[in-house]
Amino acid sequence: MISCRELVDFLMDYLDGALAEEERGAFERHLEVCPWCVAYLRSYRETVRLGRAALQRSEAPVPGDVPDDLVKAILAARRS
Repeated sequence: MISCRELVDFLMDYLDGALAEEERGAFERHLEVCPWCVAYLRSYRETVRLGRAALQRSEAPVPGDVPDDLVKAILAARRS
């Protein structure tokens, strides 16, 4: 059985299908008994989905309720 910390360490590999069969089995066995990690996985998947959706619409206008400082910080990060 893997720990919650180990589950988090392997999360992206799990979602990408990059875990070996034995590791994937240990990961899924942990999920069967740990509701906290199930919830974490669910929120992680949603975060990845939203991030990908945001990148697809990179040229869309910024909504008016987004703070200017946040827009500037995002644009600065994209340039670096």
